[in-house]
Amino acid sequence: MVRFPKFYGKKRGHRRTGSALWGSFGEGIFYAMFFVTGIVFGALLLSGVAVPEWRINHEFIISEGVVLEKRLDRRSREDPPGTFTQSWQPQVRLAFDVAGGIRHESWTLLSQSQYLEDENAAQSKLDAFLIGSRLPCWYDPENSDSVVLVRGYHWWMWLLTLLLPGALVILGGSGLVRVVTTLGKSEERRALQRSFPDILEPIEDIDDRSTHYPSVPTCDDLVNSPGTILRYRLPIESRDNWSLTGLGVFAVLWNAVVIVLAINAGFDLASGRSDPILFALLLPFFVIGLFGVVFFLRSFVLATAVGPTHIEISDHPLRPGGMYDVLVSQGGSGTLRSISVQLELEERATYLQGTDVRTEHLVVRSQPLKRWDDVRILPTNRFESTIRIEIPQESMHSFVSEHNSVHWKLVVSGDPERWRPFSRSFSLVVFPDEGKA
Repeated sequence: MVRFPKFYGKKRGHRRTGSALWGSFGEGIFYAMFFVTGIVFGALLLSGVAVPEWRINHEFIISEGVVLEKRLDRRSREDPPGTFTQSWQPQVRLAFDVAGGIRHESWTLLSQSQYLEDENAAQSKLDAFLIGSRLPCWYDPENSDSVVLVRGYHWWMWLLTLLLPGALVILGGSGLVRVVTTLGKSEERRALQRSFPDILEPIEDIDDRSTHYPSVPTCDDLVNSPGTILRYRLPIESRDNWSLTGLGVFAVLWNAVVIVLAINAGFDLASGRSDPILFALLLPFFVIGLFGVVFFLRSFVLATAVGPTHIEISDHPLRPGGMYDVLVSQGGSGTLRSISVQLELEERATYLQGTDVRTEHLVVRSQPLKRWDDVRILPTNRFESTIRIEIPQESMHSFVSEHNSVHWKLVVSGDPERWRPFSRSFSLVVFPDEGKA
């Protein structure tokens, strides 16, 4: 059965990201629009400008014409509405011989000129042609009514015909080729294919060794994203996104209620009635809605002001006593007073207090790994640094049960100059020492 593609995909831990298939489809539509526009625009220019001009210079037949009559063709155009603009175009009627010695008469333009807004300029062009004068002309052998007095090329039109549609076709075509060749492949996967093509196979066919340790959490969500430099990119643990979403939903719903109340109050005032209770509710509701919008915008700015943080690791899961390379990457722009990385071991206990379920968190071990001061980050040049970490030999492995759990994580903390400090966590899974398991 054909499955309809999802609009989102699960990737990098518990974070949901947009569906790669739908993203590629939208990107393909975007580039296809450029490609089709270039083809259509190029075809219109070729058929309307380039081809007729080429036929005039290559297929039209020369003849000698006699000026029989001349006139100014007037055109009225409303621009802007209510104001009419007059323009004139000089034309002459020629008599000339076509194939077979047949005498033919037809109106033609002077040098393919457009309409002129200056009547005197158009009349001066027309006065240069005297009734009864003879002059060379060229006519279309397929349609004798089509006759010109001047031949030549408008090179700027040919450049426009070639450059603009060509640029659109090249842009759209190259984009479509890139979309097709990278369909279903993330940026990290493409980077791995270029640098380490043999790494992808273990990622796709990973052996879930946690089945041998029932109390050790699985690491499937931690190894399904290849890194750009090291083997895996770790998912970020973020509660701020849900808080931001909740604030946004609250602000929208609450202000929708305020708008409904305000509309009702407006109708009451318009009809000469007033409801004291409604007006008494409207003011505090408006204040709460205003604060909701302010808090949402403030939280949104704080959440997006600092760029994304990425952690890549050379192997996963980890083992006590093992040494591993870790790549720390911080995007955004501006200056950080400091940025540091810690390795933390956290215990969590879940218990009942009355009818409430509570969870306590306690960091029992925190090991500073590296600190950088006065870090300057540019939008085009993110901060990256590789460090080496060691899991202590006698440490407790990762553990999960119904009421207790032990979690390892890397914590990146930063202190921006213009914003509040931030802390972002990246989960790790440590398996028991193979020698002691």
